[in-house]
Amino acid sequence: QVQLVESGGGSVQAGGSLRLSCAVSGRTFNWHTMAWFRQAPGKEREFVAAMAWVGNTYYADSVKGRFTISGDNAKNTVYLQMNSLKPEDTAVYYCAASWGTTMRGSREDPGSYDDWGMGTQVTVSS
Repeated sequence: QVQLVESGGGSVQAGGSLRLSCAVSGRTFNWHTMAWFRQAPGKEREFVAAMAWVGNTYYADSVKGRFTISGDNAKNTVYLQMNSLKPEDTAVYYCAASWGTTMRGSREDPGSYDDWGMGTQVTVSS
């Protein structure tokens, strides 16, 4: 079975940084896209960043220039480096994976992904 486990969340002051990690096990080959989403209380899950297997990266406008998605194949881990954090970044952050040669939909759509982690809380205070 596929498992995705997030870590690295916590509380930080505005302007600070955090690095989230997503460890993947059970199936680490034939992936199409790895992504990060976030969900704040009372809001829908929203796209944050994605990395395609060919190496291209994509970001939501709200985090572009502040967040960086990357991966370490040797460690089967995906990272999200978050700099210049703002209170509006406060949310539960989830990693997601799509498998195979194609996606069901756009990379910004949660329904395009096959497996999800349980999430890690990020809280940014002003």
